[in-house]
Formats: sequence, structure tokens, C-alpha cells
Amino acid sequence: MSRNGKEAAPAEAAQAEAARGETADGEAAVAEDLGIAGAAATVDPAARVAELRVAIERANRLYYEDDAPDLSDAEYDALFRELVALEDAHQDLRTPDSPSQRVGARPAVQFGEIRHSRPMLSLSNAFSHDELAAFDARVRRLLGGAPAHEPTDAPEYIAELKIDGLAVALRYERGRFVRGATRGDGTTGEDVTANLRTVAPIPERLPEPIDLEVRGEIYMPKEAFAVLNAEREEQGLPLYANPRNSAAGSLRQLDPAITASRNLSLWAYQLIEEDGRVARQSEALDRLARLGFPVIDQRAPGLDLAGVLAFTERWHDARHDLSFETDGVVVKVDRYDLQARLGTVARSPRWAIAYKFPPEEVETTVEDIVPYVGRTGTLTPVAHLTPVKVAGSTVSRATLHNLDEVRRRDVRIGDAVVLHKAGDVIPEIVRPIVDRRDGDERVYEMPERCPVCDTLIVRDADAVRYYCPNPLCPARVGQEFGHFAGRGAMDIEGAGWVVLSQLLQRGMVRRRGDFYRLSIEDLESLDRFASKSAENLKRAIDRSRRRPLARIINGLGIPQVGEQTAIDLANWIAETVPPGPDEAMSGAQGWLQRVAGELRDTPAERFEEVPGVGPTVAASLHRFFSEPETSGILDDLVDAGVEPERPAPPAVSSEVGPPAGKTLVGTGTLPGFSREDAEEAIRAAGGHPAGNVSRRTDYVVVGGNPGSKARKAEELGVTILDEEAFRKLLSGESS
Repeated sequence: MSRNGKEAAPAEAAQAEAARGETADGEAAVAEDLGIAGAAATVDPAARVAELRVAIERANRLYYEDDAPDLSDAEYDALFRELVALEDAHQDLRTPDSPSQRVGARPAVQFGEIRHSRPMLSLSNAFSHDELAAFDARVRRLLGGAPAHEPTDAPEYIAELKIDGLAVALRYERGRFVRGATRGDGTTGEDVTANLRTVAPIPERLPEPIDLEVRGEIYMPKEAFAVLNAEREEQGLPLYANPRNSAAGSLRQLDPAITASRNLSLWAYQLIEEDGRVARQSEALDRLARLGFPVIDQRAPGLDLAGVLAFTERWHDARHDLSFETDGVVVKVDRYDLQARLGTVARSPRWAIAYKFPPEEVETTVEDIVPYVGRTGTLTPVAHLTPVKVAGSTVSRATLHNLDEVRRRDVRIGDAVVLHKAGDVIPEIVRPIVDRRDGDERVYEMPERCPVCDTLIVRDADAVRYYCPNPLCPARVGQEFGHFAGRGAMDIEGAGWVVLSQLLQRGMVRRRGDFYRLSIEDLESLDRFASKSAENLKRAIDRSRRRPLARIINGLGIPQVGEQTAIDLANWIAETVPPGPDEAMSGAQGWLQRVAGELRDTPAERFEEVPGVGPTVAASLHRFFSEPETSGILDDLVDAGVEPERPAPPAVSSEVGPPAGKTLVGTGTLPGFSREDAEEAIRAAGGHPAGNVSRRTDYVVVGGNPGSKARKAEELGVTILDEEAFRKLLSGESS
């Protein structure tokens, strides 16, 4: 579960009725039990409430809609608790539109909407064992009016590890998966059915022909998160803050193929079934497992308060050994009839609470900062630290991403620093401890020459990227070949690092085309390879000969070219270099050979015709396809028998809006759109989002605090749209 412990009640209607008449007293009791009543009493309550609401609404938008939070969970929770306390103390300030009364955020405009059969609520949070004890006392007090024959003095709880992902609702009819939605605002979610079908653990068909709804959490395993961020950093793309953001961003792609490539998974935590065959949460989880849904193993039913506290203690450190991220424990009253009796308060059920593990930060020292050379030659400064244990493992290194980030954080060699693991996974320096400096600390500077091959380092104009331009640099070669054989490119199953390192060390693979020249005998000579494994790898290599052009381009490892740019470039190539009549016999290979020649002769400025490509990326493309070291890579693949699948011509649809075929550039802040949302909305309407303004730009969308792109649009006479005009353009109200 994610922020504020998303969860849904199994019988909201009955619970809401049970809660009537006690809502105000119940909320006041919550605040009193948590010890936060009267917070911020020294300031003007109305002004502070207004200030908190603005801050929380902004944080909600960044977290739920943009998948790019700028507050830690602890900082957000502190703001939210202060708002609740003020509204409890001054109930005339509580309004229906307050963040304390609502869940999540509105569905994004680019997805269809699905109304939930029952609201998907949030959980109240606890941050200490004292607050868990207060929750237990409150549950006992509220159950005090139950019939005498029912055991109300010691309610049984079930504890489950709390998954930090994206909540979804999955609807099954006659045993078949028919639709799925995100939580959205708790009442209405985004229709992401097509993307959910690509998440392997979600059953497409159940063993029983039944109607039901399953709610769960889509998450990204730690290993997949680390791989994805490494790829994004190498491509010069913004990094995801944690696995939760990467899971949310991956599930909310307009292209299901991208979602499918992200290795998402699911934990199911709630069953909604009308026949009432289960009476407890623990029974529901067992039934979900029998139906084929993955259910978290780290759970314990039949607990009293002491058992709950022991469960939180057990997993405080042990959670770091898990393959997924968890930031706490969800505690629920196990019996459904008692849940219904306890009811709900505003946005949260009274029968459950989310205990948050405290954030773990440690102090260490930066012993050195060393540049590492990546797949595209990018130099990444990495801090070498005095080894220290944090979040369950010993850390001795932390990436600093690029020189601008080193300067922004003012991290110096010799600094004492505060360290944590972003998302409990990636070691990250939070800040230097400035008051401990003694003057011996040194400011880091990028080297003039590559630390591996001694080639002069190049810095991209108007960019933060420093790189080694030598394509034969040993530090680059292994990673480049791994990228070429990996997912999103040629996807050669079985060509992992152990195999690849042997092929490189023995000189059996020197160019990308050499993969396709390997024989079974070559593969049998590898360590731990028998005839069967050699045959399997050979078949996988042969299967990969035919791949979409976009994936071949992505596999080339062109600096600053990621999945989307590779797709845009492939579509542009298909339009500008159509197959000729003389290629009917030579087919896709002949066409690819002609494409290779055309790309070698393409000037940098012409690459700016590709949607989303500006001068920096265009220069990188020109350099790659024209320089002797890399210009022959496509020819080598043709010679090795690789055949591209040509991109299909863009579909012509009557539903595509006025942006169809147009290029739009955004600048400034649009209150109703994140940058990613705006780009996806443009693509959905048939347009091309771009990063730079040129004479080929059709519209520039200008928000608050615009940059130089707005001035350039005026100079070039490009049509400028505000957010209202942009929405009308997308909806077809204006052309």
C-alpha cells in the first residue's frame, strides 16, 4: 500500500451507517489518542489550515498524478497530521473538500474512468508502539456495546506487511478478468485494463466461474527498480525516486508494451465477493491464494496487541532482506462483523491502521569521489564511503549522478554526510554535515581524460553530461553488448552477464553482428555449457534476428536515445525512407541497408524533424551515424542477417483530435498537467510532443513561469496556447 496506507472496506455501506452519530467524537478521540490535538495552536488556525491544504494538495498531485513526489513520507505525514489536529480542534474549519476528507487524486485525462463498486479508502497512520496501543484501546472502547456473548475485550488482529505501490481494483465476471482500474480519487479510477493484462501474476481466468472483485497493490521488485533506474540514468532521463513511483509510472503508460517490459508484480490484499463465504480477512487471503492470486506470505492472524507489536519488531530489520519494498505493517481487526460494527471515520476505517517504520538515516564519510564510465560513455561520479550499515546492508558507495548534482548538494571529498537508501534500495547521500568541515575537504572536479582508456573527455553543449567518446573503451563495451542483448532491444534470452563476459573475454563477440555468427560449437565451448544449453541459446539468438526497427535502434545504445526516442526515430525513418520497388526481392534486409546509408548522410539539423528531438539529441544521432567507429554498426547487422520489422503506418482515426500530426512544445507549469501527462495526452490525440521550439513547431503550450521557449515561439511566430486552449485543442473544441 502507498501513501496513507491505501485500503478498502469490505462492507462500506453497513460500516458507514454504523459510524453515523459518532463521527465527531470518534475523530476527536483519534487525535487525543495519538497525542496531536491542539497542534499549531499558537498560529491563526484558519490561515494555517488554508496553508496546509495548499501544501497537501500539491504533494498529492505530485505523488498520485505525477508519480514524482518532492516530500518524504515522513514530511507528508507531519503536514497531514497537523491538518487533522487543527480540524479536530476547530471543527468549523473542516469542509468536504479538505484533503482530510478525501482519498488520492483525480483520474488522469488520458485514461478512461471506472467507478468503483465500493470506495477505496485510506488508512490512518501510526508511527510508534504507543500509537498502536492507542488504536487497540480505541477499538476495545468502540466495541464495548457489543452483545455480552461476543468476546470484545480482546479483538483478534491480522498483521500484514504494507506494500508501497499503486492500488488497483480487478473485476472478474464468470471467472474471467474483464476490467481493472487504479484507485484514482477513491470513488473513480483510471481504466488501465490493457496494461494490467501485461502484469504476469494477474490471472486472466480463475478456476471457478464466479463474479468478484480483487484489490491489490501493483509494485516493482527491488531488482527491477535498480535495473530500470540504471537504464534511465545512462540515457540521461530523470530517475524514479523509489519503486512505488516506478510502478505507478509504468502502469500508467499509454503503450502496454512499455508496461510489459517493466517486470511489475502484484500482491492481492482484499476480496469483494457477495456470497459471504468468508467471515474474516485471514480467510479472504487464503481464498485469494486458492484462486491463483499472489498473497503476501509475511502476515500473521490471531494476534493481540502484544503479537502485533512483536510482528512490527520482527520485520523492522528483516524487511531489508525481501525482494520488494515495504514501509510498514497494516493491522486490521480480522472479523468482518466487527469491522462493520466499528465503521469508518471520514476517509478511513476505524478497524484498521497502518504502522510506518521509522526512516533510517546514518552518518558516514566521503573518502573519495570516483568517475565511472557507463554504456554510452557517460561519466557518473560515485562517492566512495566509509562502510556503514543502513537499511539491512553495508554500503560503501553511492552515486552522485552528475557534476551538477554534486555542485547542487555541495558534497565534497572528506565530508561527513547523512546517508539513506532511497526507497530502501538505492544508497543516496541526503546532505553533507557542513558544520563538521575543518577545511581539508576538497571540491570534486571531472577528469580531463577517461580514467579507463585515457581518451579526452567531452562535455555535451548545454548539457550536464560528460562522456568518453571512444566506442572501444573497455568500460563501455561490456555494458553496450549487455544492453543490445537485453529487454527492450534484441531480447536474447540466456545471454546474461556470465555468458556475455565469456564471449567478450574470448574475443568471440567483437561487434554486435557477431552474436548472429556464433555456431553451436562456439557456444558449447563456454564454461558450464552442454549441447542442450548451447542449442537453446542458439535458438534464442536466431529468434532475435527479426525485431521491430525501434528495438534495433534502442539496442544500438545511442547516447541520449531511450525507448521513446527510438520509437519516434523508427517511425520517422519509415516515413522518410520508404521501401523502394527494387527492394521487393531483398526485403527488410535490403531496406535496412539503405536506411543505414541514408542515416550516415543525414545532417544533425534534419534529425530535429523527429518528434521530441532537439539540437542536443540531434547532434548525438548525427555523431553516432556518421563517425567511423559507429557508422557501420547497422551494416554489420545486415551482413549478419538481422531483419527489421518496419513500423506500421500511423492509423487514421476519426477520433483523433486536431493535434493529429502536429508538433507541440510545452513550457512552464500547467496546474492540471504534469509534463508526462501533457505529453501522453498529445500522443493520445495523434500529435507529437517535442522538447524544443523550431520553425516546424505548430503550437507552444505556455504555463506559469515559462522559460525561453515562450520567447522563441513569439520570435518565430508559432501559435501559443494557454492551458484552457490546450484542453480545447485536445478535446476537439478548436482547431
